[in-house]
Amino acid sequence: MSEQHGHPHPSHEHHRNDGPDHDHDHRHEHEQEHGHGSGGGGRSARWRHKAGHVLKPHSHETADKVDPALESSARGMRALWISLAVLGVTAGAQAVIVVLTGSVALLGDTVHNAADALTAIPLGIAFVLGRRAATRRFTYGYGRAEDLAGIVILLTIAASAAFAAWAAVDRLLNPRTLEHLWVVAAAAVIGFIGNEWVARYRIRVGREIGSAALVADGLHARTDGFTSLAVLLSAGGAALGWRLADPIVGLLITAAILLVLRDAAREVFRRVMDAVDPALVDRAEEALLTVPGVRGVGELRLRWIGHRLRAEVAVVVDGELSVREAHEVAVGAEHALLHAVPKLTAALVHADPATVPGAQDPHKILAHHAV
Repeated sequence: MSEQHGHPHPSHEHHRNDGPDHDHDHRHEHEQEHGHGSGGGGRSARWRHKAGHVLKPHSHETADKVDPALESSARGMRALWISLAVLGVTAGAQAVIVVLTGSVALLGDTVHNAADALTAIPLGIAFVLGRRAATRRFTYGYGRAEDLAGIVILLTIAASAAFAAWAAVDRLLNPRTLEHLWVVAAAAVIGFIGNEWVARYRIRVGREIGSAALVADGLHARTDGFTSLAVLLSAGGAALGWRLADPIVGLLITAAILLVLRDAAREVFRRVMDAVDPALVDRAEEALLTVPGVRGVGELRLRWIGHRLRAEVAVVVDGELSVREAHEVAVGAEHALLHAVPKLTAALVHADPATVPGAQDPHKILAHHAV
């Protein structure tokens, strides 16, 4: 991006602290106190804004508060290790019952639960890397490690599906009588309870800190809980004398795992390709258009880096403004974005002068660089 008109330091960014309550309450409070979104105009609105900061100052600088990225990563790590322990105990209890009963349906569910527990490891590594500061080589930091962890999770899910399918096919070719049916049924219930608890916990924390990977892993655990209940069908079929019930349910569980894999792959692909919810783009654009001095919004881009959002935007301002005045508008645009877009941690604003009939395009010198 070229050096910004009215924004002389291209790396000038505001950072914010956020949480689910802060995103809404602080933004609402700030809008009422400073007139964001009210359509108030010009210098009077900016002076009211400044006066409000004098009377009740607040800051977006990381030096003035606990780094939100560190805080959210710590919460993510805590959620991972607690869920790892719960799923580890669940899978261990089921493994003991598999040895006693020889159920391949339960074996497939146990392997899947164990694999789901182990997905905490790559995610944990990603959260730790995400805490590291940006460097001159990794200028955006290490948040992308979460995307790499997502790919590892996909491979883990695929491996568990392959193993469950192999065990089920082997049992179809070599059927055997399922023993201790009530124990198999109890193990299925244990698997459901463990997975549902983990699912609720991961989804809640993932949404609060803005980690799509953690939310997806929670949804994965919820699906695993229902596949655990499918094992009850295996025990019920065996109780009725149907010897093939166990391997057939094992294949159904494999199919369920593949459906989870498809949905998880879609989420990971979107994140790797910098996809965001279009509603966030609309929200950002609406917030920018309420800023005094902003005549229009040009290029607007949002991207996730780990579980934090970053924005790059070009706003149109009056071409007759001084550099200092245009810079003030750009800072106001940053400020509006930071309050309007949840999980946004930094915004880079470029100010473009409004076009004048007959005037030369200010970006003409860049035209031959366009792809």
